[in-house]
Amino acid sequence: RNFYYITMLRDPVSRYLSEWKHVQRGATWKTSLHMCDGRSPTPDELPTCYEGDDWSGVSLQEFMDCSYNLANNRQVRMLADLSLVGCYNLTFMNESERNMILLQSAKNNLKNMAFFGLTEFQRKTQYLFERTFNLKFISPFTQFNVTRASNVDIGEDVRQRIEELNFLDVQLYEYAKDLFLQRFQYSKQEEHQKNRLKRREERRLLREQRAHQFPREDAAEVAVTEDYNSQVARW
Repeated sequence: RNFYYITMLRDPVSRYLSEWKHVQRGATWKTSLHMCDGRSPTPDELPTCYEGDDWSGVSLQEFMDCSYNLANNRQVRMLADLSLVGCYNLTFMNESERNMILLQSAKNNLKNMAFFGLTEFQRKTQYLFERTFNLKFISPFTQFNVTRASNVDIGEDVRQRIEELNFLDVQLYEYAKDLFLQRFQYSKQEEHQKNRLKRREERRLLREQRAHQFPREDAAEVAVTEDYNSQVARW
């Protein structure tokens, strides 16, 4: 079978706040195996941020304070090839080298996917999806500007802290946004050019059709003109 890999990216701060609210309500990822190179990480490689069944009621400060929180840079980690950096073994290489490799791997995998969209650009995402896979959705995508994350009132210092915790995701999102808008602009230009050529071809076919519909009338006009000229010469 042919599989097409696609994904959706979201503004890192909004995504982080949304995950925090989700965890606060009792969501967990206990069933996730986090498989890498054929095995799951050990408890030492991936400690938990809480004790008990879940992390219900966690405050945003507690959520940010856990250094093992997989919400940090989640988009880069889920797009990158973790085997390049020793999976979840943080002693495999130094942190700066690990971050550079993860970010570049995530960028490469994103670029080579059949399609990716951005949550903040629903209509453009729909347009590119339809153009990529040559299909039409029944109804248009809707842009919701009010989400659980947007309802969270945070100060500038907290926003900066979230951006610091997700600095790889911030870089990935800037790259993705630039690439996404380039693809959108290219597709729009390609569509306009295709429509111009289509209209030009339609006008050409229309002219040919008219020429075949009225050949005798044109011939009659020529005959009348020639006869008139001959008469003028005799007069």
